Amino acid sequence: MNRKLRMGMVGGGKDAFIGAIHRHAANLDGKIELVCGALSINPEIAKSSAESLFLPPDRIYYNFEEMITREKELPADVRMDFLTIVTPNFVHFAPAMMALENGFHVVIEKPMTFTLDEARQLKKKVDDTGLLLCLTHTYSGYPMVKQAKAMIRDGQLGKVRKVFVEYPQGWLSKLSEREGNAQAAWRTDPKKSGKSGSMGDIGTHAAHLAEYITGLKITKLCADLNIVVEGRGLDDDGAVLLKFDNGASGVLFATQVAAGEENNLKIRIYGEKGGIEWMQHEPNTLLVKWRDKPTQILRAGSNYGEHLSSFAIHNCRTPGGHPEGYLEAFANIYKNFALSLSALLDGVKPSEEALDFPKVDDGVRGMAFIDNVVKSHLSTEKFIPFEL
Repeated sequence: MNRKLRMGMVGGGKDAFIGAIHRHAANLDGKIELVCGALSINPEIAKSSAESLFLPPDRIYYNFEEMITREKELPADVRMDFLTIVTPNFVHFAPAMMALENGFHVVIEKPMTFTLDEARQLKKKVDDTGLLLCLTHTYSGYPMVKQAKAMIRDGQLGKVRKVFVEYPQGWLSKLSEREGNAQAAWRTDPKKSGKSGSMGDIGTHAAHLAEYITGLKITKLCADLNIVVEGRGLDDDGAVLLKFDNGASGVLFATQVAAGEENNLKIRIYGEKGGIEWMQHEPNTLLVKWRDKPTQILRAGSNYGEHLSSFAIHNCRTPGGHPEGYLEAFANIYKNFALSLSALLDGVKPSEEALDFPKVDDGVRGMAFIDNVVKSHLSTEKFIPFEL
């Protein structure tokens, strides 16, 4: 490709946190440019947001239907290549499906859809069309997460036996949705967020990270959900016992009422020969705890090629000692999607490192995780099978 990929965006107008994050991430490697947008359901906000991003007047749209229809009518060398969807959960499916039906690739926020049935429909459409769908499970973009995955895949820790993954936040420790917090309002509204709150919002991240790093699949689970803050409409706290397809067991907890916590995602995985520990607060560090020798500290850095996997190095941007964080991890998702899409448009095969980003199957499993967690919580059975 001798040009940038052209991106359209649905949602992400003024004061929308995640929309700005997507734009920063897409811009970081210089492979993508924003060319059009339907940035808000409010026409005034849509217009002013697009103007602040210097979009041309004829590429400012007021709903996703108009944008997809009009973009498809443009010449191939002008129209957007893919659509990024950064709306609340209940507005994921319709623009994603319409984009795929009209030949546009898709990047979409997690969880992928509002219901599991919608996720299945998107998977079928992706399979039928051969188009790319990228799901922004950000934490899989960190270099040392990819290093952990490579070490487990290569058998360095032996057979995985135990997984602990935790995601405590504290931002919903009070009834913020009644105090004008727009992010809290839609995330705690079953009509906009779906059937689960904390498990749908951050529990899906934890479950994806556990499966991504281990390469295993959850086969059974036992869940308990809680509404801690009185008056809230969805769970703000929960824990899940996990069983994996190799016989390993695990524990996952996700809470948004851990007062004082910020975004303290942490995962520990133990095999026959040792374990790994990674936390988002210190993302450049991976602890490797060996059974028969001292703990090893691995650090991210583009100059550590002799010590890290090709997947980790591919996603490092700076030499060791220069911190890379959330934005860089998010940008790695976009970079790998862009490399894969560019290769697809050129008719060549992307590298394995470029193809390492969350896809539609991850989205289906994420929605199935939500469904099964809620089902288990309501069940009298100790464990229920994980059903897709």
